[in-house]
Amino acid sequence: MNTSAEIIVIGNEILNGDVLDTNSHWLCKQLTGLGALVLRVCQVRDHLPAITEALRSALKQSSLIITTGGLGPTDDDLTLEAVAQALERELELNPQAFSWVQEKYQEFAQKGYVASAEMTPERTKMARLPHGAIPLPNRVGAAPGVLLREGKQIIVCLPGVPAELKDIFQGALLPTLQALFGAGAFAEWRARVACGDESALAPLLRKAVEAHPRVYIKSRAKRFGPDVTFIITLAARGQTREEAFTLLEDAWQTLSQVLHRAGIAILALER
Repeated sequence: MNTSAEIIVIGNEILNGDVLDTNSHWLCKQLTGLGALVLRVCQVRDHLPAITEALRSALKQSSLIITTGGLGPTDDDLTLEAVAQALERELELNPQAFSWVQEKYQEFAQKGYVASAEMTPERTKMARLPHGAIPLPNRVGAAPGVLLREGKQIIVCLPGVPAELKDIFQGALLPTLQALFGAGAFAEWRARVACGDESALAPLLRKAVEAHPRVYIKSRAKRFGPDVTFIITLAARGQTREEAFTLLEDAWQTLSQVLHRAGIAILALER
């Protein structure tokens, strides 16, 4: 059974249209590749009740919840306070997180990025974590990532800066996720077909889906028109990469036969 995941994107700048959320797109690809089933991506403002409610909602249905943003030193960085409220835990100074933040500001001061390395209340705020949290090292920025366990569920809090988020995910966090998802592999093929009418494709895809329920098959186009070609995505998970590829191969044989009988040309197949 797939481990369900949910991503909560936090920040006024996202919902004001000032910043494009690329983090959730990147996370969806990473999680899917690891074997997760991403159920939902939610965007909320820097508003404590809204973040807390989004977390409580996610805890009702997902094994893994990842938040992005809201870990910084300013008053509107509220993610960790919201996590503490959602889990009914206290915020407390984490010695490891404090040491990491302190080291970062010493480094920044030496490089002339900041005026001093003093651990002000605002900087110390980034080391105040919910009780029981494990800090995750951030090799790019100052705010550590955070990992918490609530029974069998896991909450991960990542910074909103893409470079920092990717560093923590691919570094400190990845072993935990690999252990969570276990052995497995994800594979995806894409075919481009000469058909400008998705409604005509739908019953053909349905036949392949019914014959191969373990393979996700979906068509996609950006517009209508006589020159439009559709992309058909086939995706599968298996215990090994070979198993995933076998599932795709079998599904593609069925789908290609169905398309051929319907007179739809296959223009390209990307394996």
